[in-house]
Amino acid sequence: MKQHDLAAHQFGTTAAAYLTSTVHAQGQDLQRLGAMVQQAPPCRALDLGCGAGHASFALAAAGAQVTALDLSPEMLAIVAQEAQARGLHGLQTCQGPADKLPIAEASFDLVVTRFSAHHWPDVPAALREMRRVVRPEGTLIVIDAVALESPLCDTLLQTVELLRDASHVRDYRVSEWAAMLDQAGFAAPRTDGWTLTMDFASWVARMRTPELRVQAIRDVLDRAPQEARQAMRVQTDGSFDLSVAWMQAQPRAGSGRAH
Repeated sequence: MKQHDLAAHQFGTTAAAYLTSTVHAQGQDLQRLGAMVQQAPPCRALDLGCGAGHASFALAAAGAQVTALDLSPEMLAIVAQEAQARGLHGLQTCQGPADKLPIAEASFDLVVTRFSAHHWPDVPAALREMRRVVRPEGTLIVIDAVALESPLCDTLLQTVELLRDASHVRDYRVSEWAAMLDQAGFAAPRTDGWTLTMDFASWVARMRTPELRVQAIRDVLDRAPQEARQAMRVQTDGSFDLSVAWMQAQPRAGSGRAH
C-alpha cells in the first residue's frame, strides 16, 4: 500500500478517536490560532491535513473562512458533521494530498498544518505547495511533533512512532524544518516549543496498535539508553514527553512561487 493510501486508511478507521482526543482537541495553540484571526480579519485559511478538524474549528469560530483539507474522507465527514453541529458555516472540506493541492495559487491569507506533517511522504513538496497557495503577505504556521536534536533521542522517537503507527514518516527536528522552509521560499521561522505527555495506554489505543507492536514499543523504551529515557522523560508505564513546535513563517520577498 502506498504512503498516501496507508495514511488515509489508518486515519479513516480511527477518525472518531481523534475528534475526542484530549491531546488534539485542547491546547493553547488552538487559542493562539483563533487570536491571530481575530486580530487580522477578514481571513481565508487553509487547514492542511486537518484530521478531526480542531484547528479548523478554532479558525472558523474566530471568524475565518476555512478550507479543511485531508486525505481521509472519513475524517472530512466527521469535520463537516461537527462543524454543522457547532454552527460553523464558514467551514468547507476538501479532499486531497498535501503535496499536490487542488487549489489555485495565492488563495489564502493563512495556511496552517497541525499534527499532520509527520505523516507526509514529501514535506519539501508540500511546503512548495503551501508557498504557492499562500498570498505574498500571508502566513504559514506549522504545529507538529518534533524530534530532539540529539541523534540518540531522534532514533528512539522515530522507532516507537513507527511501531505505533505504520503511516508515520518522520518527526523532523526544528533545524530540519528551518532548512526545508528556506528551500521552499519562506523566511526564517519564529519558533516556540512545549512538551506534551503521551499517556501510553491512550496513545496506542487511539491508533489501535496491534498488541505485538505494543509489546515491541515497551521493549524498545525499556531498553533505551538512560540519556534518551531521561530526555524524553519515559515513565514506568511507557508514557513519555513529546516535543512540539510552533513554527510561523512568511513568504520570502522575491522568492517567487514554486510550481
